[in-house]
Amino acid sequence: MNSELLHLARIMPKAELHLHIEGSLEPEMVFKLARRNQIKLTYATVEELKAAYSFNNLQEFLDVYYAGMSVLLTEDDFYDLTWAYLKKVHDEGVVHVEIFFDPQAHLERGVPLGIQLAGIQGALEAGKATLGISYRLILSFLRHLSEASALETLELARHHLDRLDGFGLDSSETGHPPEKFARVFAECKKLGKPITVHAGEEGPPEYVWQALDLLKVDRIDHGNRAMEDEELVERLVKEGKTLTVCPLSNLSLAVVEDLQKHPLVEMLNKGLKVTLNSDDPAYFGGYLLANYQAVIENLPLTRDHLHQLARNAFEGAWISEAEKQKHLADVDAVFS
Repeated sequence: MNSELLHLARIMPKAELHLHIEGSLEPEMVFKLARRNQIKLTYATVEELKAAYSFNNLQEFLDVYYAGMSVLLTEDDFYDLTWAYLKKVHDEGVVHVEIFFDPQAHLERGVPLGIQLAGIQGALEAGKATLGISYRLILSFLRHLSEASALETLELARHHLDRLDGFGLDSSETGHPPEKFARVFAECKKLGKPITVHAGEEGPPEYVWQALDLLKVDRIDHGNRAMEDEELVERLVKEGKTLTVCPLSNLSLAVVEDLQKHPLVEMLNKGLKVTLNSDDPAYFGGYLLANYQAVIENLPLTRDHLHQLARNAFEGAWISEAEKQKHLADVDAVFS
């Protein structure tokens, strides 16, 4: 059965809805961009940097993550980063991506929002034209920073709304509940853009409730800990909210101690609209296909589960109904 499922996972059309583009910054590219921009790194070699990619929790990862992105300075840097990700996932059968970027982390280093967007979107447009990968670009606020910082970033974003497809919230979850940003996302809603928020990864189920009730989210990123609250699970199922789950990320950050104990299958069995994603693949041991392979090899995933995961990703994507139906038909054809 595993060989059949692995084959299906490879050949089926795939969408990725939870990908931090800065989290696709491979160690080799860190050194390449450091040389280009004449930046002195803390680590002497690629191997030494790779050795630092071992984390006990989310904060340990974030410390390395923010340090690594210091090499991103120019439009070309952001373009090269995004293009490298697109080439990798194209080879894995990904046809649609919805990616986050963290503008505040670059603004505080003096990199203008326009430079960030020009590089990232330039590569996304090239990927659409030459690789056939459609995209949505999501501006994500950093929850460890202040509400005031998020509101300042939103003001900058108002000048680039034609380039942005939605808003998100990421970074350190513990101690930074969604309610901290209720006014920020109320303003985002006024702009008519969809919203997705990291909640229920390290934070409690209460953070998922807040994301739903206070931020009025369209999607939940992660959401694993919703499983601790049966009433919350029932609501998520009833409302058909998409959850963007990231198994290898959960393992790397000790959200789960063993992939065989990951709640993915239980979430599917309860009717949650779960999708599979890579989160920060350069740091967490693999891109989208590796996440599919990991759950196939470690969980009692069935052919129907795999089919549902593929469908859920397109159903939860922020694309037109016509695009959804085309992709869903292509997925169904693989499983027919």
